[in-house]
Amino acid sequence: MTRLPPKPPARPEKVSLRRYVKLFRQDILSAQPAKLYRAWMAEFKTPFFRSYMVNDPGLLDLVLKARPDDFPKSGRVSEGLRPLLGDSVFLTNGETWKRQRRIIDPAFEGGRLKDTFPAMWDAAQACLERLDEGETEIEEVTSHAAADVIFRTLFSIPIEHEIATEVFSEFRDYQRSQPILNVAAFVPLPKWVPRFFRKRTRQTARSIRGLITRLTQARAAEIAAGTAPDDLATKIMTTADPQTGERFTSEEMVDQVAIFFLAGHETSASALAWTLYLVALYPEWQARLAEEAQALESCDFRVMSQLRLSRDVFREALRLYPPVPMMVREAACPEEFRKRQVRRGSQIVLSPWHLHRHTRLWERPDEFDPERWNTENGKHCMRVAYMPFSAGPRVCTGAGFAMVEGPLILSMLLKHFRFEPVAGKEPQPVAHLTVRARDGIWLKVSRRG
Repeated sequence: MTRLPPKPPARPEKVSLRRYVKLFRQDILSAQPAKLYRAWMAEFKTPFFRSYMVNDPGLLDLVLKARPDDFPKSGRVSEGLRPLLGDSVFLTNGETWKRQRRIIDPAFEGGRLKDTFPAMWDAAQACLERLDEGETEIEEVTSHAAADVIFRTLFSIPIEHEIATEVFSEFRDYQRSQPILNVAAFVPLPKWVPRFFRKRTRQTARSIRGLITRLTQARAAEIAAGTAPDDLATKIMTTADPQTGERFTSEEMVDQVAIFFLAGHETSASALAWTLYLVALYPEWQARLAEEAQALESCDFRVMSQLRLSRDVFREALRLYPPVPMMVREAACPEEFRKRQVRRGSQIVLSPWHLHRHTRLWERPDEFDPERWNTENGKHCMRVAYMPFSAGPRVCTGAGFAMVEGPLILSMLLKHFRFEPVAGKEPQPVAHLTVRARDGIWLKVSRRG
């Protein structure tokens, strides 16, 4: 009998707007109907405007690649995230966003991956030293490891550093209290209506930004003194926009570091936790990866070319549990999608969660099968129906970074430890800032002999 990884239950086909909003606030995944796993496009009607979820590969290509300027990031999304992210590259549009990418992208070019590899290696080794045997909530482990990677690669400090520890602690509070999509992404709300994030969420965001400010100010002083390490923060803070010659201001740098932490820590932690659960669920794959991991003998970037199975497994985990389950764009002008008139201002919802499990695109979409990437169907779907890091000009600048970090830490852990599911504790996927498990992911950890 084929074992299927867990996914959230779908809601009934028809519910009232009030009921939908209530479900949405609890979890945006289980608030969606099952038909979205087979629909090319779905229209959501409210008394105020229309939203369209798009799974049609041709329309996805149009929105993300062919005409991205005509489908900017929705301002409705930023309402819930701006207290933490400010005007970061994740939220901006138009010329502001283009300028930010011109400054940020050079720090993540291919050659820089090799430069950051030792920091990733050290973070993976530190994770091994912290991990204990017995029943373990694995999201805590991967969150700690991913945060450690970010601090080491961005600021050349381990997570044990005083400020790094504070940021990590505060961010754990934040990610549990603020969903990736505010309900205002679907329902326009007057100013007097609460924005569905707690007072504590706003306070935590302010605290995190204060801590990041201390780090960036210290780095600016080191740059001025000529003593700054050659890490990602230094690279970004000293890179000028090739068109204007301007660099990021102190406030702009705080915004960017906030999204680096969100995108680089929160998403990586989610992906790695689900990957470990999947290999625990499929011990035959765990054994193959543990054998492959014997190649990890010294800190040499070239070893990544030998971790092919680990990369395929990590890629499959990103398919089944994409860290960012939904993205929202806005139609800047009237459009026609699949013979339907789409008004200006309509919300265009792109859902990696549903796209990656689409029954008319993928073979056996709900099954865990890392070998699919070597099949014709898998190769085709990777081109047209796979976007864990988005796609087009707004593809995540750290995508290559993540595809080194994830397989490396996964392999390092499996070389030394064995992971098994805990009976009666099957994780239930829900969407907070990223796709997490409602009550955590519990695994039994034991050392390999």
